Amino acid sequence: MAKRKEDNFCSPENAKRPRQEEVEDFDNDSFINGTSTLTAAEVGIIESIQLRNFMCHSMLGPFKFGANVNFVVGNNGSGKSAVLTALIVGLGGKATTTNRGSSLKGFVKDGQSSADISITLRNRGDDAYKANVYGDSIVVQQHITMDGSRSYKLKSERGAVVSNKKEELIAILDHFNIQVDNPVSVLTQEMSKQFLQSRNEGDKYKFFMKATQLEQMKEDYSYIMETKERTKEQINQGEERLIELKRNCLEKEERFQNIAGLSTMKTDLEYLKHEMAWAVVNEIEKQLNAIRDNIKIGEDRAARLERKMEEQLVRLKDAEKKYKDIQDKLEKISEETNARAPECMALKVDVTAKKKAYNEAEVLYNRSLNEYRALKKDDEQLCKRIEELKKSADQSLEPERLERQKKISLLKKKVKVLQDEECFVNQELEQFQQTIEKDKEEHTRIRREELDVKHTLNYNQRQLKDLKDSKTDRLKRFGPHVPALLKAIDEAYRRGQFTYKPVGPLGACIHLRDPELALAIESCLKGLLQAYCCHNHSDERVLQTLMRKFYLPGISRPQIIVSEFRNDIYDVRHRAAYHPEFPTVLTALEIDNAVVANSLIDMRGIETVLLIKSNSVARAVMQSQKPPKNCREAFTADGDQVFAGRYYSSEYTRPKFLSRDVDSEIRELENEIENKKAQMLNLQQHLSTLEKDIKCNEEFLRRRQLHYKELKIKIRKSFSEIQELENIEEHQSVDIATLEDEAEENKIKMKTVEENMEQQKEKMEYLKGLKVEAENKYEAIKLKVNQLSELADPLKDELNLADSEVDNQKRGKRHYEEKQKEHLDTLNKKKRELDMKEKELEEKKSQARQICPERIEVQKSASILDQEINKLRQKIQAEHASHGDREEIMRQYQEARETYLDLDTKVRTLRKFIKLLDEIMTHRYKTYQQFRRCLTLRCKLYFDNLLSQRAYCGKMNFDHKNETLTISVQPGEGNRAAFNDMRALSGGERSFSTVCFILSLWSIAESPFRCLDEFDVYMDMVNRRIAMDMILKMADSQRFRQFILLTPQSMSSLPSSKLIRLFRMSDPERGQLVLPSQAATQEEEENGS
Repeated sequence: MAKRKEDNFCSPENAKRPRQEEVEDFDNDSFINGTSTLTAAEVGIIESIQLRNFMCHSMLGPFKFGANVNFVVGNNGSGKSAVLTALIVGLGGKATTTNRGSSLKGFVKDGQSSADISITLRNRGDDAYKANVYGDSIVVQQHITMDGSRSYKLKSERGAVVSNKKEELIAILDHFNIQVDNPVSVLTQEMSKQFLQSRNEGDKYKFFMKATQLEQMKEDYSYIMETKERTKEQINQGEERLIELKRNCLEKEERFQNIAGLSTMKTDLEYLKHEMAWAVVNEIEKQLNAIRDNIKIGEDRAARLERKMEEQLVRLKDAEKKYKDIQDKLEKISEETNARAPECMALKVDVTAKKKAYNEAEVLYNRSLNEYRALKKDDEQLCKRIEELKKSADQSLEPERLERQKKISLLKKKVKVLQDEECFVNQELEQFQQTIEKDKEEHTRIRREELDVKHTLNYNQRQLKDLKDSKTDRLKRFGPHVPALLKAIDEAYRRGQFTYKPVGPLGACIHLRDPELALAIESCLKGLLQAYCCHNHSDERVLQTLMRKFYLPGISRPQIIVSEFRNDIYDVRHRAAYHPEFPTVLTALEIDNAVVANSLIDMRGIETVLLIKSNSVARAVMQSQKPPKNCREAFTADGDQVFAGRYYSSEYTRPKFLSRDVDSEIRELENEIENKKAQMLNLQQHLSTLEKDIKCNEEFLRRRQLHYKELKIKIRKSFSEIQELENIEEHQSVDIATLEDEAEENKIKMKTVEENMEQQKEKMEYLKGLKVEAENKYEAIKLKVNQLSELADPLKDELNLADSEVDNQKRGKRHYEEKQKEHLDTLNKKKRELDMKEKELEEKKSQARQICPERIEVQKSASILDQEINKLRQKIQAEHASHGDREEIMRQYQEARETYLDLDTKVRTLRKFIKLLDEIMTHRYKTYQQFRRCLTLRCKLYFDNLLSQRAYCGKMNFDHKNETLTISVQPGEGNRAAFNDMRALSGGERSFSTVCFILSLWSIAESPFRCLDEFDVYMDMVNRRIAMDMILKMADSQRFRQFILLTPQSMSSLPSSKLIRLFRMSDPERGQLVLPSQAATQEEEENGS
């Protein structure tokens, strides 16, 4: 005998000493000299069962049952009966059926909150239940709680839950013909004992009837007969009612026959109504055709507008590209000009310095030159005079000549002094003029700076006032008139002037997630923070009218954005910029209103603008590398705007609209205002000082200019005197020696002056070269700057033209958008009208079909038909006034006739049904009696055959009238001895007889599996062996059925066959209240076996 250990079924509370179970398989295909070739069962048999916290067992199973014979052996308390009880309960049986408890909660192990049963049913072959859903196995799981409730889970072979309804389980059991409450299918220990000990012949008969399902058939027949009697009562009541209805119908028919004159007019009226119904349909169809034509024209126009819109977008894109190209060129020129400005300024300063040095050298040179020329002239005059004196014979006038010569010499010295003073005064004049010019430039600069500070101060004071006002009303940040304007908008909306209430200002509808980004977001959105949104142009015009009351002409008014209001924000995920560290403007804002978010997306593209706090990081992200995908620009925390190739500094220093800490903002503004006031005071003091210096220098310049003029006059006067003295023709006597000495001295001076002049000339030429070189450099750089300026001027004109072109194209785009939107609104309105008309047409057609199922070709219009119907109705009413309401009489007659015919039909149908039911029931009852007789005979034959295997004799007497079953058995020599009642038999003989009876019932009852609990408990070894052989022989002949036999015997004498599977239960654990014996170890159990 081959033996293998299959699984350990142990309690989690006693893991060290597990309860074990052994499974034995037998090798031979046939176990009692059998040669059966029947295949194993494919549906309905139990493949496995597993228990948790059931009765007094923490864990039992899984038991992998074989397809044919399965023995579950073990001592009392080992869990055999728990397996059978779980089988009944797990397949939906009642607790009372098990004879182990009155309620399900009694099956939950003490100390646990729930119990679980898992049963696997085979589901193969052609008779499988929902094979495509469950597969080859159906797992039935039941969960029992302490309150007595249970729940089901029906799973497929793969473990997927298919259903949790008991109805599905009942359907499966019906399909497999499984009856857990049928004692033939499952015979529990208690039921077996009751059956063995029962002396009531009626109980045996009931056992037979229940096992063969004849009892169920009998109950069904009884129910049908009761239904038949109730139906007969209904027929009798219907026949009585028919007499009354027939009399009423005859009365109504007689009245109807008396008023038949209005039929023609009513027929004509009905026909007119039919025509009227289809005439209305015709008119709606004509309207529909007209609307369809208009929609087709509108769709064509929409397509043209779409093409124009695409062309306009192309033109706008080209204009924007052209504007950007020109702007890039201008920025390049501006950058180059700015780069050359410091060099140009340095060269200009250098030229001025070298000019000044050259001019000073030139002045010295000219002065020496004039001195040299005067000395040369003096020398020529002295030489001439000496010659004249030498030739002159008359020496009488020599004293006068000498005196005159002395005066001339003195006058020349005086002229030289005056000329030196003139040169010095001229230099002073230049210096004072330069000082005054510098002071005036400084004055202009300081005045401009004062105006800027004053403008900033006024702006800050206005902002401070707005901030203080906003402490009580935040809306005043957006303008002093905003609260009043919003009240006016609310009032106009209440009066119904707006389709949708305008939204704004937009800055009041958004909130910052990070307050440090306030200036960046304001620099990005700018005027949009004060803008308003309207649903359509009609609402815009109303809002413009309201704004005129609060914003005077010439004062800038908030922008109005016209866009259809939507309840959801645009899905911009595919076109939004993304950076793992920096948010976009859209994600940095909390916007509750979808209209506000959509307007900012449309007008500013806030989903494509990044916010980067650090200026250097912003440059690195946008310019040092490729900008993030979909990112057009970025703003820093200082409000600077950063493009891929450009950087613009912000003109704002603090946020105006979006700051949250108003008190801190007010304190900062007050400090800044104080600083600006102090700066204003310093600038004014500086201006006052400069004005005094300029006035003093101008006065001194005026005096020096007068002195310069006086020197000029004196010089001219001295030259005149010298000229007059030199022109005197009188012969004067002059000392020739003196003149010669003077001429010699004059020549020495001339030589000295000439040497100085040469040195000064060389220095002047050197300085001139430096000046010319500096001028050339300056002129060259100035020329380049001028050339750049000349290049920039036409580009600026082109930029202005390109900007105008972009504005024009944008206006064109808005124009086409408005046209397109307006046209689409009209088109959608027509489509909605078409839908409504189509629905109306369907309703009218439905109404017309109810009036007249077949369509009528109508030539008249609905209005003409309406007139004809009214005239005919008037005639009919006139006839009714004299003869009564024919329609009402006819309706009453029809109702009475229909009621009579309906009830008559029902009564006739019920009579036929009762007649047919009588025939069927007569036939079925005969068949039932034949079936019962056949089952009775088969049961007797099987019972006699089974008893004879041990040389027993017996008979079964069925009394179907009194519903009793008498079984007589005689052990020994058969008919030679008298038959004894089973009560006279010993316990083993009675158990053997009972087994024979059960086996005979097995032979005539259908069920995929049979279960017996302790069937051999009262048998001796001989009877047990014979009964076992009988059961195994039957099992061998019925391999398509499964047999589960529970016994406390060891079953060591079983024949070898792989069709037999033996499950050996472990002994109960020590310490259990109901299981006194200690669990055996694996080695002890094997030794015991």
